Amino acid sequence: MIDYENLAKLNRPFFDEMKQSFNDTLEGGWYILGGRVKKFEEEYAAFHGMKHCIGVNSGLDAMVLALKAFGFPEGSEVIVPSNTYIATILAVMQAGLKPVMAEPDIRTYNISPAEIEKKITKKTAAVLPVHLYGKSCDMKSILELKEKYGFKLVEDCAQSHDAKQYGRLTGTFGEYGAFSFYPTKNLGAIGDSGAILTNDDDLALAVRRLRNYGSDVKYYNEVQGYNSRLDDVQAGLLSVKLKHLKEITAHKQKLADLYHHHLSDAFIKPVREEGYEDVFHIYNIRHPERDRLKQYLLERGIKTEIHYPVAPHHQKAMKGVFEGSYPISEEIHATTLSLPVSFCHTEEEIMQVIEALNKFI
Repeated sequence: MIDYENLAKLNRPFFDEMKQSFNDTLEGGWYILGGRVKKFEEEYAAFHGMKHCIGVNSGLDAMVLALKAFGFPEGSEVIVPSNTYIATILAVMQAGLKPVMAEPDIRTYNISPAEIEKKITKKTAAVLPVHLYGKSCDMKSILELKEKYGFKLVEDCAQSHDAKQYGRLTGTFGEYGAFSFYPTKNLGAIGDSGAILTNDDDLALAVRRLRNYGSDVKYYNEVQGYNSRLDDVQAGLLSVKLKHLKEITAHKQKLADLYHHHLSDAFIKPVREEGYEDVFHIYNIRHPERDRLKQYLLERGIKTEIHYPVAPHHQKAMKGVFEGSYPISEEIHATTLSLPVSFCHTEEEIMQVIEALNKFI
């Protein structure tokens, strides 16, 4: 059996370092916002060439707190991609704002700058592009729109650790970059955790307050905040993994190269563009018989996933939130299939997947 993902196997090369980090944290006796959190925040900020990193409880919280920190009037609009994971939309709503969906580019699956411009109104406060599957959005065009219309920019980088556009890392283009370290991510913890990047001192202070009950000094609360703090156990483990992130990226890119060169063109494969360094958190293909293909592979001992089977505007939780139709999003959700591409997979395993797929054709 070829698993889609195997977290124990993925992390096994790091076990010794992780165990040492855990034991040091356990014996140190400081488990929340301690020295390991500070150390990881400094390391992750330096990795991106940014001034500030603020560790939080999850990628969802990273987006919520970033949006809350701006102090937008309630009901202000935030433009999001129509094919994103629901967390992006929930973040906007939990921040007291209105999500407005714009369709993606069918080639890249990332939000289309042209569609963003169509959705801009006087109420537009921010745009929240999602670097889906580990591919940077067209940030050059989005920054041009930002300059033209003056909206704020929060990047959803949950799937794009180490991804670049023309040498610039995702998470460094907007006022905020929001990251998830969910265990399956390219930089994954051993539990929920997230972080926010910014170069703005005041915005960094605002988020640091919000994550810790609205407090700068213990028991003195400046604003109404939240309990959303990165703990020292996860921070220490992330410091271990961060040292190996380039290695993880390179391995996943090597596996993606195998798919790119050997998989039949009868499948719609991820588009490759000059100037983009994709990190393939997910290697997705599209095929009109996606469900039959998924079952075919399972019968041959190959597990796959669907990211994501239901378009956001069709989710029961979103009933009455969105109006109109989103045909590009629906096309993607109906045909996409995610193939094994983990740090734990070997090149031989990926060639087995490719052989099975080509036989399906």
